[in-house]
Amino acid sequence: MTDAVSASQTTPPQNGRDKAANTKGGQMSGVMSSLRSNPRIPLLIAGAAAIAIVAALLLWARAPDYRVLYSNLSDADGGRIVNELDTRGIPYRFTEGGGALLVPGDQVHALRLQLAEQGLPQAGDVGFELMDNQAFGISQFAEQINYQRGLEGELARSMESLGPVAHARIHLAMAKQSVFVRENEPAKASVVLTLHPGRTLSDGQISSIVHMVSSSVPELSADAVTVVDQAGRLLSQSGGSLGSLNGTQLDYVQEIERSYQMRIERILAPILGATNIRAQVAADVDFSTREQTAERYGPNQGNNAAAVRSRQLNENYTGGDELAMGVPGALTNTPPGVAPSPIDEGQPAEGEDAAEGNTETTQATTPPSRLNRGDVVNYEVDRSVEHIQYQRGQVERLSAAVVINYRDTVNDEGKPVRAPLSEAELEQIERLIKQAMGFSEARGDELALVNSAFAQNATGAEPLPWWQTPQAIELGMTLGRYLLVALAALFLWFMVLRPMVKRYSQPATASSLAMDNLSNAPATAIGTSDEDDEDNIEESSPRRRRKANAYEQHLKQAREMALEDPRMVAIVVKSWMNENE
Repeated sequence: MTDAVSASQTTPPQNGRDKAANTKGGQMSGVMSSLRSNPRIPLLIAGAAAIAIVAALLLWARAPDYRVLYSNLSDADGGRIVNELDTRGIPYRFTEGGGALLVPGDQVHALRLQLAEQGLPQAGDVGFELMDNQAFGISQFAEQINYQRGLEGELARSMESLGPVAHARIHLAMAKQSVFVRENEPAKASVVLTLHPGRTLSDGQISSIVHMVSSSVPELSADAVTVVDQAGRLLSQSGGSLGSLNGTQLDYVQEIERSYQMRIERILAPILGATNIRAQVAADVDFSTREQTAERYGPNQGNNAAAVRSRQLNENYTGGDELAMGVPGALTNTPPGVAPSPIDEGQPAEGEDAAEGNTETTQATTPPSRLNRGDVVNYEVDRSVEHIQYQRGQVERLSAAVVINYRDTVNDEGKPVRAPLSEAELEQIERLIKQAMGFSEARGDELALVNSAFAQNATGAEPLPWWQTPQAIELGMTLGRYLLVALAALFLWFMVLRPMVKRYSQPATASSLAMDNLSNAPATAIGTSDEDDEDNIEESSPRRRRKANAYEQHLKQAREMALEDPRMVAIVVKSWMNENE
């Protein structure tokens, strides 16, 4: 040690940086030595670490279940919504791809309503509010473009209100008028729909979208509207492979079949049980539009009963006063009398006297009287005209298949068995089914009734066990989290804290008790209690030997260090002296 002190005295002084480093190193070594000398400090550190771990696990167990607030947000809308959430102090998260914004599940609906009140998200669609802030003196072309943009935005908002549609984009080509009819260009529209994952649009919904667009744009027909989804599939002409049937007609047929099926099951359920009936109905529906006009003619029912359509009466009378006759001219205007050219009527025969000849001549010259009458009557012909317009979607034929399960009975031995129904019961059930479905032989309806035993796993209507319900699964996951926290706390206590407490508290407690006993015991008792002293010596001797061995080892290492590097030892001793000062 003397050599080390002399070496430190002959060493040239170091600069300020070395002194500061040495001072800091000495302080660190002092702290470490104090930590080693005080056994409670590691125990406190371990306890604090265990408490921190348990607290972190509790926070993890009580963490809320995050659900999707909005998805596929634009950057502008996402920034506005995140700013609003930060203002309200609501925690939020993003999915890995950043396509969805997550918030605690119990606040999803309230946040959507509150954000909708503030107009969020705007979804990038600009409606007719674009027309509110137009500049003064705007050109007609710019005003028309703003109107078109506003119309596209309003239609997009209407489509996005539909459940399956996440985002909609519309392109309108407005109609162009011309003074020449041949050069008029009709309006056209294209619709691009982004659907939610796993959602589809039915044919009826597609048809409603097409008609909504065509009804909102002037001079736009439904055939000029094209609807495409985000995958590029054409939706506006779906169902063309099924012939003339579209989605609405297919839905109508399914609704008719479902209605008849429910009628059959409802009327048989109180008798046989809902799980013992299986019914299927196939309906043949005619969607063709037909009109029939028939015109039938019947025979006359007699002149008295028949209706007179028209009547024409002609009468011609010739009397003493002769009317003007002949060819118009001079001869026609000659007064009656002796003919200008007498006609030789012949001489009277022999034996006839002259008087008779004169009489006949007088009679022949006297013009006779004549009356001609013509009566033409046209009667109406009996006719029946019938115009029939057939109802569209008329049911032409029904086919029903019903399967009934065996009945549960008890045999002679008292064991439960399943037995078929009797013929009388089947006939009664068949009559009930026919009445429920409106069976018509003239229409060609068919009914097939089968009584057979159902398979054990074919019911499918039994409720799930309580441990398989979603509520039970969610409760189990919550309890599992808290159970994991409890297990972690027990592990830290029994495997970390308790061994450390025993390690650092038992030796100190034993030594303190021994010192107390030695200080409190009288002198006579010390000499007389040989057995107790031997026990204390036996308990403390191993520890003393360990401390002695450690002291000797440290002393040996210090000596070797002083021999190898006396300058370092001198620096250490100097730092100790500075600390004492």
